[in-house]
Amino acid sequence: MKGRKVVDILLVEDDAGDVELTREGLAAGTVPVHLHTVDDGIKALRFLRREEPYADAVRPDIILLDLNLPRMDGRETLKEIKGDERLRRIPVVVLTTSEADRDIIKCYDLGASCYISKPVGFDEFLKVVRSLEEFWFTVVKMPPKD
Repeated sequence: MKGRKVVDILLVEDDAGDVELTREGLAAGTVPVHLHTVDDGIKALRFLRREEPYADAVRPDIILLDLNLPRMDGRETLKEIKGDERLRRIPVVVLTTSEADRDIIKCYDLGASCYISKPVGFDEFLKVVRSLEEFWFTVVKMPPKD
């Protein structure tokens, strides 16, 4: 990815602390990233569908999705994304505190690209974010944006 364009990430997360940790982890990485954030599933779908107030939103290269969100939770958001022909190819990484088998199974059944349980410690969380960057932006061949 070196020498290439900036990667657009949509982070769907309602915890301001986790948003800041994710931002810090990505900023410390080697891949240039533009992090877009929304704090619930309804806003995420509006962003992805370029509905007001997100009419000028960019199509993200990847979505980082928390499960425990207000208004529309991450499971329903994932279901909507993967059920939409225009959005389904965008990789969705579930990044959540839940370690419940039922959540893991449900997310994969709904089409999640991967499932990661957020570590509680600062250093461990940053390691996860950097690992995501390394894998998704240097190893994986991403689908082209429409």
